[in-house]
Amino acid sequence: MSKGSPGPTPGFLVWRLANKWRVAVDRALAPLGLTHAQYALAASLHGMQRVGERPSQRRLADHTGLEALYVSKLARALESAGLIERTRDPRDPRAVQLALTEQGQAVVQRAIVVVQGLLQQLLEPLGGLDAPRTRAFTDELMTLLDVPIAPSVPNDESTQGTTP
Repeated sequence: MSKGSPGPTPGFLVWRLANKWRVAVDRALAPLGLTHAQYALAASLHGMQRVGERPSQRRLADHTGLEALYVSKLARALESAGLIERTRDPRDPRAVQLALTEQGQAVVQRAIVVVQGLLQQLLEPLGGLDAPRTRAFTDELMTLLDVPIAPSVPNDESTQGTTP
């Protein structure tokens, strides 16, 4: 919270909401052997495959907003679990392409149903998943997510001791 602010800042609330939803999704997906991050990666891969794409790890990182190294770590864990396969891109030997296995498809499809039910529950205070308030909330989130992050400013005296 900031000085002089009578209540929590928007950033604090977004952080709290993100953590609350991550924990809820982690708990809901635990019986399927997935974490929220693994689900985000696998469900995104599922959607991309449905439109005929076989994305590279880099492309999937760009799509999800996750760091490329984190995507690599998640992909290796999902590969070890038999849910995805990682292969070299024939057009670029440095790139690794990802695809869901049959088992991965089945798990992701079950996970999507679980997460959709959870989202309906979490969004009930706004009227549910298809409610006008939820669509407006989603639009506001998209507006914030579309703003590019400025490059880091090196530490200097003007940024010492300040919090974003």
